[in-house]
Amino acid sequence: MNGTEIREMTDQEIAERIEQLEEERFRLRFRSATQQLENPMLLRHIRRDIARLKTVQAERQNQTQGSR
Repeated sequence: MNGTEIREMTDQEIAERIEQLEEERFRLRFRSATQQLENPMLLRHIRRDIARLKTVQAERQNQTQGSR
């Protein structure tokens, strides 16, 4: 997921996607503690996607607060 895709999403879609990725990240971390993952890089990709989503979310919040 790249920045342009994220910026095209609505605030609600971003919040839902963050929630989905956090849940998936939790499951993968739990599974990695008990067994070897097929793709250990997936944890890194999920973590970075969450960070990108939260960054865009924070930018939008700052824009709305700055325009008041």
